[in-house]
Amino acid sequence: MEKKSDMGKIEIPQDAKIILNKLHENGYEAYVVGGCVRDKLLGKEPEDWDITTSAKPKEVKALFKRTIDTGIQHGTVTIMIDKVGYEVTTYRMDGEYEDHRHPKEVIFTPKLEEDLKRRDFTINAMAYNEEDGLIDIFSGIEDLKNGIVRCVGDARERFTEDALRMLRGIRFAGQLQFKLEEKTYEAICQKKDLLKNVSVERIRTELSKLLLSDGSDRLMLAVESGLTKIFLPEFDVMLATDQVNPHHRLDVGRHCLEAVYHMNNLWKSYQNLPQKNKKYHIAMVYAALLHDIAKPDCKHTSEDGIDHFKGHNILGEKKSKEVLRRLKFDNETIDLLKVIIKHHDERHEFLQGNKKRRGMRRLINRVGKENMLYLFMLQKADVMSQSDYYQKEKLEKIEEAEQLFLEIKKENEPVDIEDLEISGKEIIELGIKQGPMIGEILNDLLERVLDDPEINKREKLEEIVREMLIEK
Repeated sequence: MEKKSDMGKIEIPQDAKIILNKLHENGYEAYVVGGCVRDKLLGKEPEDWDITTSAKPKEVKALFKRTIDTGIQHGTVTIMIDKVGYEVTTYRMDGEYEDHRHPKEVIFTPKLEEDLKRRDFTINAMAYNEEDGLIDIFSGIEDLKNGIVRCVGDARERFTEDALRMLRGIRFAGQLQFKLEEKTYEAICQKKDLLKNVSVERIRTELSKLLLSDGSDRLMLAVESGLTKIFLPEFDVMLATDQVNPHHRLDVGRHCLEAVYHMNNLWKSYQNLPQKNKKYHIAMVYAALLHDIAKPDCKHTSEDGIDHFKGHNILGEKKSKEVLRRLKFDNETIDLLKVIIKHHDERHEFLQGNKKRRGMRRLINRVGKENMLYLFMLQKADVMSQSDYYQKEKLEKIEEAEQLFLEIKKENEPVDIEDLEISGKEIIELGIKQGPMIGEILNDLLERVLDDPEINKREKLEEIVREMLIEK
């Protein structure tokens, strides 16, 4: 029996209405369903509008001119209207799950209730159209009001069907800043090992969404339930590593998790980043999470009881790469994280006396112009997650360093070989044979120019090359 709610009207986009109306006119049931209903009830604007219907895929395709068979074997057809896609899926029941990921077969059903029954969480199992209002069989509205993520039916069955739902539940708890219902959490603890059957790519997607959310600290639910031991065991080790040091107030894991929170806030406020898109946002929250990944390996306690972590940035470059490779990140993301994690503790050397400008040029050379603002973001998130001990002064130093970088960039001071006013071709014209020596000479010239940008003039550089030839 369908349970209707007395909730008010949900505004549906005009194109989605057209699809619903056409299905209704031809004798089929149709509703918007799932996340779009949940988001509208929470006062948010949905990213997508999914539709569920009693019409079979071939019947849907017959009614609309532009369709794409995005998942027709599972009953899903995408209808294109003005370059926007709307997924329309036939009411279905899932057959037996053999691999804890996919149903062995999909069975179409004429009943909306059967379709909603197979969904993961009550807050995602609501349907709506203007004629019938809100269909809420499993008390999703009540769970929305109470801020609870709860499975539809038996949580153990839902997680046995698709083990990724365990991490999805935690992700929803983070995104919505809800609590996990007790039986749902207990089922995660019981079924956690099933996550081993899920692809790394699907796990990474859910983890990334969690880390990008305002409730990224809900990652601790994955730790406490045992899920992280499967996909991020390094984080469990980080949580078990204390930092008895005046600069810190948290263990390594919680420090890094707090850095994720600060990174998300910094991302919103930062301007003029070379790339400010979701891909780079994801990269930066992982940088925050993993920047101290090697501290457990590098921990040393001195005689006075203070913990030190010498070399953790260097080893961290290697260990973060291993994690990112395991999670199947692309090379661009891995290369960015390697370099900023390696240099995240370089904050003071280039700000000493009148050598600070020279030191900054050398840091830019090591890190890369395109990576510098990301490095400063990581440094700020790191310091914001430390103790109050000299925190204000540290942040001021980072801000000063950032302004110095922007000044050097604006004035086009040379920081890499491409900035030299002489090329390998021109060095060959001076009488040097093509070969490894060309690169050696260019590196030598760069070292001199990093110390003194004034010599970065073609004539002066040619003169230096000629002197090198005489010396050799």
